[in-house]
Order: sequence, then structure tokens, then C-alpha cells
Amino acid sequence: MRKRTSTILAAAMALPVLAVMVACNGKSSHSDAIAAAIPTAQVATAQRGDIAHTLSLAGQFQPYQVVDVHPKVTGYMVKINVDIGDRVRAGQTLAVLEVPELSAQLKGTVYEVQRTKDDLLRAQHEINRAEATHAALHADYVRLLATSKAQPGLIAQQELDDAQGKDLSSAAEVDAAKSAAAAAQEHAEVASADNNRVQALQDYTNVVAPLDGVIIWRYADTGALIQSGSNNDVQDIPIVRLSESGLLRLRMPVPENDVQYVHIGDTMQIRVDAIGRSFTGKVVRFTREVNFETRTMQTEVDVENKDLSIDPGMYANTEMRLAHSDNVTTIPVDSLVLSGTQETVYALDSSNRVHIRNVEVGLRGSTLAEIKSGLQPGDRVILGDQEKYSEGEEVSPILVHTPPSETMRESGGMIDTKAEASNGGAQ
Repeated sequence: MRKRTSTILAAAMALPVLAVMVACNGKSSHSDAIAAAIPTAQVATAQRGDIAHTLSLAGQFQPYQVVDVHPKVTGYMVKINVDIGDRVRAGQTLAVLEVPELSAQLKGTVYEVQRTKDDLLRAQHEINRAEATHAALHADYVRLLATSKAQPGLIAQQELDDAQGKDLSSAAEVDAAKSAAAAAQEHAEVASADNNRVQALQDYTNVVAPLDGVIIWRYADTGALIQSGSNNDVQDIPIVRLSESGLLRLRMPVPENDVQYVHIGDTMQIRVDAIGRSFTGKVVRFTREVNFETRTMQTEVDVENKDLSIDPGMYANTEMRLAHSDNVTTIPVDSLVLSGTQETVYALDSSNRVHIRNVEVGLRGSTLAEIKSGLQPGDRVILGDQEKYSEGEEVSPILVHTPPSETMRESGGMIDTKAEASNGGAQ
């Protein structure tokens, strides 16, 4: 009887505990159900960073100028002072020609100049003589005229008329002498000009360098008959070809899609693998025309080469910075949604609820985009599958760490000189 009573008491005491356990299990299941109903979302944080586009291009060095040096006169080569590879200065004598008939012509013009000087001197003496004669005759006429007026009838009218005639005749002789002197002066100037012309041609027998540079080819030898380069004959052969190599043009073909980003003064990183040299250059000119066949625009950088360490024809690999935005708000491209023509993002507030915001997108890279308005650094945005979420919906965020900056590199073709050398060796 006591045993049965003990069993009943134990059962009665267990009932409240069981009730509590059932109630607790019910609450836990409800919380789990609510948590399971909140969807998860991968989110990224808007950050401050930089976005840049760079373009890698292969360029080729060209001489700043290339000149075929022709003589101004036709003659025989007496001496040539340079050969290929020689470095020359502007005004330096490259070759000497001999033109015998030109020398004789020069002597003739020198004699003619001297003769005209003598004629001019004689004309000046003739002016002096005529002026002296005129002065004497004019004085006689003036005295006779004064005497005739003071004592009428003392001087015969015939004598007075003869004196006046001699006075006028001597004045005419002065004018004639001056005219002859002017003609002599003109002849002297013509003779001097002709002498200067022939002397200039004679000076052209010394062929000089028009600029500082390097002789890259030689076409003539001593004793050869060299034709002048003034008759526009395409068969005329120059004496040498001169390259201005102390200053080079690095020429690069910029693809059509990137032409809009090219500006005078843009900096470029340049690497010349053949000599192991790297430096910075600036865009100084471009053609402002896209080639119809290659769809590229030729762009140039001037490169100082005073030590001639870079040879024209060498290749260079370059990197040009195109569009760039510095210290701007950036978000991953995957967080952008295009709604019609408007870019939007699905942003979370402090309660992890979704709000669809319109944003203004600036420069876009391959993974990041610049946000000009609509977001601030620190705002969280959903990455991908945004169509699963709706305005005001609560989500459980999963933070994805993304870089704040990006440099998007585009290649327009590079040159691997080592690979080319190995291929050439294999052949």
C-alpha cells in the first residue's frame, strides 16, 4: 500500500516539470521558424578608393627627323668626311665638291664688281667737275647781271645772254653727271648681287650638316659626279642620309575605343627591354585621325636620347593611364541593377531592411564602379540576385570583403623581345 502511494506522488510531481519542458520546446521551435523565414543576403560595404583604366601598348622609336642631304650644285666629289654611324653637328662639313666652271664664273663676277666700283668712282669725279664748272659759270653770270642792273648799257646784252647760256648748260651737265653716277650705282649693285649669287653657289661646294644627328647611310664615294638636288629629279642620289637621333619619337597606335581618353601632357610609363631601361614620358602630339584599316590613332612621346643609348627602330612597352577617379565612393559592379535606364542598388538600413536606391554611376571598372551620388561610404549593398528581395524586407546580411580600389588594365599589344630573340635563334 505504501509503495503504490509513493508511485502516485512521484507521478504527480513530474507533471509540472513535463509541462514546463513542453512549453520551452514550443517557444524554441517558434523562434527557429521565424529565423528560418528571414532570407540571407551577401552584402558589401561602400568604400573610399580609386578606379583607373590603363592601356598597355607596344611602341616603336623613330628619329625626330630624317634628312637626305643633297648638294645645291652639281660637281665631282673631292672628299667625303663621314661614314655610317658617325655623329655630326649642325654646320659640320660632310663633303667637298669641285666645280671648275663655277670657280671661273666667280672670278668673273669679282672682276665685274671691281669694274663697276671704278665706274662709280669716275662718275663721282665727273659730278665734282661738273659742279665746279657750273659754280664758276654761274658766278660769272650773276656778276654780269648785277653790273648790268647797276649800270645799264655797260654790259652788252649778247655777253649777258652768253653767260646765262653757259650757266644753264653747266647746270644740265651736273644733272647728267648725277644720272650717270646713279646708273653706275645700279650696275654696281647688280654686279655685287651676281657675285653674291655665284659665291653662294661656290660655298655650296662644301656640303654641311643641316642639323645634329647620326649618319645612317652613305650613298657616294670620292670621285663620283654628284647631281644637284635642285631640279626635283627623283633619280638624284643624296650624298648621305642624316638622322636626328638625339631626340626620338616614340610612336604608339591607340585603339579607337581609347582615343577619347588621350590628351596632350598625359604621362606614360615606358620600358625598353632591349637595354633594360624604364622612364616616364608625356604625350606631345597625336594625329587626331583614326586609321581606316587598323582603327588606331598614332600617338607620340618625345624621348631625349643624347647618349644615343636607344636606337631608332627599337621597340618599347608602354602603359598609358586613361580615365581615372581618385578618392571616390566605390562599390562592386555586382551590386548594380539596371532598371530601365536608371542604375539602382539594394541598400540595407541599420535594421537590415532593404531599400532600393537610385544611384549615379561614374567610372566603371571590371569589378568596381564609382558612385557619384546615392550612396555614402559605409553603406551596405546586396551583391547579386537582387530580384529575390523586395522593398522593406528584412534580410540576414553576410558581409563580403571587397577591395576599395581597382586598376583595370587593357592591352593593345606588347612586345616580348626575349621571346623574339629565342624564336629567331631557333630558326
